[in-house]
Amino acid sequence: MAVGYETELYEPVKSFFEKQGYHIKSEIRYCDLVGVKEGSADPLIVEIKKTFNLSLLLQGMQRLKISNNVYLAVERNRAKRGAVNQRFSEISELCQKLGLGLITITTYKTKPALVDILCQPQSQLKTRKSIRKQKLLQEFEGRSGDYNLGGSHKTKLVTAYRERALKVASALEPLPFASPAQLARITGISTAASILQNNYYGWFERIKRGSYRLTPAGKEALSTYENVLQQSALTHNDFLIAEKAPAADEF
Repeated sequence: MAVGYETELYEPVKSFFEKQGYHIKSEIRYCDLVGVKEGSADPLIVEIKKTFNLSLLLQGMQRLKISNNVYLAVERNRAKRGAVNQRFSEISELCQKLGLGLITITTYKTKPALVDILCQPQSQLKTRKSIRKQKLLQEFEGRSGDYNLGGSHKTKLVTAYRERALKVASALEPLPFASPAQLARITGISTAASILQNNYYGWFERIKRGSYRLTPAGKEALSTYENVLQQSALTHNDFLIAEKAPAADEF
């Protein structure tokens, strides 16, 4: 059974690696799937596409600058045997030469998807990974859960920064107004002042010096992202994460 969207391939791949002990989150710094496993030196990175193409291959090569544990994942469509993008023995050989792993996902109507690893990552490249890997792991750890779908395009991602802004908005909601210092104490977020002042999402309004209130857009965001607040077990008196402000591409 062919899938309609590449996001449909995310859950089978996520489940496959979770069974191997990885903690998985999606859409971390442009990577479709990122996994962290205790005792593993490199984070797992998987780029997902419906079909194998040059764009996917180039993505994989870029991810090797972050980690040696990089896979490309594509659908194995049983209805398209013989098609160019189904020549998996040749594609697997190419990936092996480049140091990339290759995964195929076969979906069915009445039974779980089959995830098959055709080749393992074998990259021994000495890459400039320290800064890139650090930023990837910081964003991974900054998210309390996996609220996105790997392979999503043109959708608003729940990033670590958005989570922090939601916590500040949630703390501000029951108050007529509050100062940055008050909100920093309530939430435990040391960058609350920066979040309020930069106001990237339009959720906050400065009513006078040192005083902010929630805007209608902020109240709407709390409703839109209610599942994030519930799943991360956030309450007005239980805010735990405090991190630095993100780079421009993390909003």
